[in-house]
Amino acid sequence: MRTGSSILTSALLISSLCSVVPALSQQDQTASPLLKQINNGNWLPQKEAEALRDELFYQQAVRVYMTMQPALNVIGMRDGSEAAFGKGYNVLPIWKDRMDSRAWVPTPNADVIYSMSYLDLKETGPLVIAAPSNVIGMFTDFFQRTITDVGLIGPDRARGGLYLLLPPDFDGEVPQGYFAFKSKTYNVFLFFRTVMAKGENGPDPKPAATLAEQTRVYPLWSAEKDVKPMQFPNASGKRVNMMYPVDNTYWTKLKTFVDYEPVSAIDPELRGVLASIGIIKGQPFNPTRQQQELLQKAVETAPKMILAIRQLGRPDGRQLYYNDRKYENTWAGGTSEWLQDGYLDVNQRASYFQFAYSSASAMVMRTLGAGSKYPFTARDAKGEFLNGSNTYKMRLPPHPPAALFWAVTAYNVTDGTMPETPQLLPSINGFNKVATNSDGSIDIWFGPTKPAGAPDSNWIQTVSGRNFLAALRLYGTGVEFFDQTWKPDDVVKVN
Repeated sequence: MRTGSSILTSALLISSLCSVVPALSQQDQTASPLLKQINNGNWLPQKEAEALRDELFYQQAVRVYMTMQPALNVIGMRDGSEAAFGKGYNVLPIWKDRMDSRAWVPTPNADVIYSMSYLDLKETGPLVIAAPSNVIGMFTDFFQRTITDVGLIGPDRARGGLYLLLPPDFDGEVPQGYFAFKSKTYNVFLFFRTVMAKGENGPDPKPAATLAEQTRVYPLWSAEKDVKPMQFPNASGKRVNMMYPVDNTYWTKLKTFVDYEPVSAIDPELRGVLASIGIIKGQPFNPTRQQQELLQKAVETAPKMILAIRQLGRPDGRQLYYNDRKYENTWAGGTSEWLQDGYLDVNQRASYFQFAYSSASAMVMRTLGAGSKYPFTARDAKGEFLNGSNTYKMRLPPHPPAALFWAVTAYNVTDGTMPETPQLLPSINGFNKVATNSDGSIDIWFGPTKPAGAPDSNWIQTVSGRNFLAALRLYGTGVEFFDQTWKPDDVVKVN
């Protein structure tokens, strides 16, 4: 039985609680949601604030890495090329005997002759480029935004012509007689491809190299006697590293680029992200020791994040070329500018520039008999990743729809370089004497050693223990590809 004293004590306690609860409720009603969420309206503990600041710096560095990768991709190519072959508007390295695995370049095409150079409109002013006929090429700025296609899809329509490239700050009268275009950056990438001839025993690169050597580049305002003679160093067979940086030089090269280019080359919001990690045009870039460590962490982790995006695939499945095949479209059904319906596809763009370079309309538009298409696969028919330790077969149905040529090439998955094996050229094309089946189909074999019964002409050597992807190129793509009446078979693992 409760005594009178205990009853009185309980009553007083209840009365006390009743007087407190309304006070708490009143305080709760006068506190905004964010005030309640963040430390009850007080500043954070010092260590927590410092940790969050560093985490934000790191996250912003990752964003800068992903958005600036197109620029660093081509800066790495330029720096590697100029270190090996020299620089200047008159220097045009040509891989006259084809590009092989000794050239570290993202997904290079071993089945055409490459001509690549790097022009500086800030140094030279407007430049004229005399493009030969039948070039498949483009000019891009240093964010790899297409200035114009060159060739059948370009304004010269494969007849060749004079292209005039104007710097971003050019405000003079544009002379007549040129295909004139203004670049958004002073730096411009010249990328020409010329198609090899079909020789007696396979592709003959000489006519394509000779055609590429017809290219001429000169400043618009220079007198003929002052124009430097063209140099065409043969880049074939040379070990050259044209890849983007994998350490903190990524950031120093980016800072140099930002300082060199006009403010208009980068939109204000992205300049704000650059500024958040200390990269501001015309101002010193002096990250603290802690920031240097975070920048190094970002340059190591961001590539893994991009690789993870590529590995796991898109939730919407737009990257798949077919409903019943594993082949992918690296533009994921967007435009060559990485535009989807209403937005810029930043993740897909970063995925592309991790293992490839140069994006132009001719590579994306559904142009009959003129453009090019690049379906690739990193998986076999069962959905398992291709591994260089295994043996695989890819069957191409009869009559690949490629008016110019078709080719199949193996690449390393991380950066798109060619796997280096004794073959050096991990590629097979329609100019080769390729063995065909009785129905006209073609079997391409992949493996670390040549499979029993596979002809030498149809085998691409892989590196044991390393994943790879297989890319199919169709130049002069036919309607059968677009309406999907012709489709490459999935790659099949052979036991």
